[in-house]
Amino acid sequence: MTFTVDFKVRDYECDLQGIVNNSVYFNYLEHARHEFLLSKGLDFAELAACNINLVVIRSEVDYKSSLKPGDTFFVEVKVERVSKLKSQFLQKIVRKIDGKLMLNAVTTWTSVNEQGRPYLPEEISCLFDSL
Repeated sequence: MTFTVDFKVRDYECDLQGIVNNSVYFNYLEHARHEFLLSKGLDFAELAACNINLVVIRSEVDYKSSLKPGDTFFVEVKVERVSKLKSQFLQKIVRKIDGKLMLNAVTTWTSVNEQGRPYLPEEISCLFDSL
């Protein structure tokens, strides 16, 4: 199942070239991941307060085309398990007006305990129950 979040480009997110600055895409992707977690009943801040820290260990981004001020788009989020302790968010940014793929991203992550050691708490394992 694919989860999506809608966005609209704000003028201040653009650089002198009149396109969304490449670093801003990471904010879009992160916000969509947090919304995905919320949709599954997982609050990122509450997890951290319980010493369950989700950490990014690798980001891969393929920029396909540039968003511009006023563009509306959505971010797709899928999650997949890679190994016992590693998972990936597979994400796409798609412009709404024409369905054009703007970006593909793979974010590899794990959860770590208060000692900084990777582990898979029950709260996170539930993400994979339906896979």
